[in-house]
Amino acid sequence: MKFRVERDVLAEAVSWVARGLPARPPVPVLAGILIEADPQGTVTLSAFDYEVSAKITVAADVAEGGTVLVLGRLLADISRNLPAKPVDVAIDGSKVQVTCGSSRFALLLMPADDYPSLPTSPAASGTIDGHAFTQAVSQVSVAADRGDTLPILTGVRVEIDGDRMTLLATDRYRLAMRELTWNPAATDAAHVLLIPAKTLSETARSLGAAGSIELALGSAAGGDGLAGFEAGSRRTTTRLLDGEYPKVSSIFPTSVETEAVIKTTDLVEAVKRVALVAERNTPVRLRFSEGQVAIEAGAGDDAQASEAVESTVTGPEIEIAFNPHYLLDGLGAVGTAYSRISFTQPSRPAVLSGQDEADGDADTSYRYVLMPVRFAS
Repeated sequence: MKFRVERDVLAEAVSWVARGLPARPPVPVLAGILIEADPQGTVTLSAFDYEVSAKITVAADVAEGGTVLVLGRLLADISRNLPAKPVDVAIDGSKVQVTCGSSRFALLLMPADDYPSLPTSPAASGTIDGHAFTQAVSQVSVAADRGDTLPILTGVRVEIDGDRMTLLATDRYRLAMRELTWNPAATDAAHVLLIPAKTLSETARSLGAAGSIELALGSAAGGDGLAGFEAGSRRTTTRLLDGEYPKVSSIFPTSVETEAVIKTTDLVEAVKRVALVAERNTPVRLRFSEGQVAIEAGAGDDAQASEAVESTVTGPEIEIAFNPHYLLDGLGAVGTAYSRISFTQPSRPAVLSGQDEADGDADTSYRYVLMPVRFAS
């Protein structure tokens, strides 16, 4: 194997594939990146950890075709730090020589024959705008569970009904749901699948700038429990989570007693400041009354803080308490100049949505439901 490739092309390709390398490979070969050089003028780099696969194909000047396996993180570190000159890669005995200007590296060959075959991506199910998908995934994934007590809650539930896509995640303390449209291959498309939130977030971020992402949605598309994503020359698959996702639609309140509209940045900054005195797992208290919301934290002999923010409040006054980190996650995800918070009573979940204007209508395509915290009155 022998090829030449531009430094930036190699560095970007290796970096993208290496992001999926396992921190603790179950077998040594999974720490490697598989490099396949095609005499037709392309080089394909692949990584796989039995759960997630990543593959990218780039243009290169290939003198001799071939396949090698080398340590992925080492190759990523090297390629990022090479000088801005073309890179020559060639097999030399039991090593791979990487040459760039006067820089020379010799990497040990790993046993490529022992490397597992990458899964075949399911058949394409449709396409979606990359920016919209990336935003939707980031809005929802903040509510996914980060622990391992209930693995099913570490996923994002994806529901497809025709050209409507609904993303949903919960960790039992909050629930995020985003509805958006996509372009299905079949107008009667219907899928329900559960994708690991961490993998989905990383995939959306890395592919979203491509403009359009092709989705292949799991076993319903013949993929044997896989979801596939492709944008340009980048392809990745992930194994789906198994299990019955809890029926959480009943969490959404069916009525509203009080609503408040607040400038998002003002509320974010105020909550951050007041929460400085909140001990771990201690809530911040919010009192909504005519024209303002008063935010407080701390009590008794502890440090205390309070601040008031202008707010348009409709309905009876209400005092409620939230975990400040969960509240800030929702405010950070809403993505609009103003936030609308809807309440029924202090002991019931509140719903956060966004709107562009202070006196406009709420955009309910994204809703973030937050469970209140009990506090001493």
